[in-house]
Amino acid sequence: MKTRESIIEFIQKQKTAFVGSVDEDGFPNMKAMFTPRKIDGNCFYFSTNTSSMRAQQFMKNPKASIYVYHRGRFKYEGIMLTGTMEVLQDDGIKQEIWRTGDTMYYKQGVNDPDYCVLKFTAIKGRHYCDLQTESFNIGDLE
Repeated sequence: MKTRESIIEFIQKQKTAFVGSVDEDGFPNMKAMFTPRKIDGNCFYFSTNTSSMRAQQFMKNPKASIYVYHRGRFKYEGIMLTGTMEVLQDDGIKQEIWRTGDTMYYKQGVNDPDYCVLKFTAIKGRHYCDLQTESFNIGDLE
């Protein structure tokens, strides 16, 4: 079984995370995003636009998933985590994960009302590697 630390290391090495939300009709929606800017325990923090469809969907239904993978020449590995997503407008967390180049997306800077933080809290997951799949509860990991 993977450890919490190995899962975090794996996610941090990737460039893209796929984030899943649920639309108003109950259908899953996926979006590619940059990997989390901060990982704290079972919580993963992403930056996005407050006005985005994804943020609006999470405000209505917090059920979420993230999927990260690495496709090597001979080996494919992927981790899916399911849990809940909160849309945070708190100045503290916005400041904490802000990066210099973000003004490209948020013209008014860290206080731009269209800048928010998505906080994903993982509950369970699945790990795939070398034709093996394993489910796990986040709380059971070392």
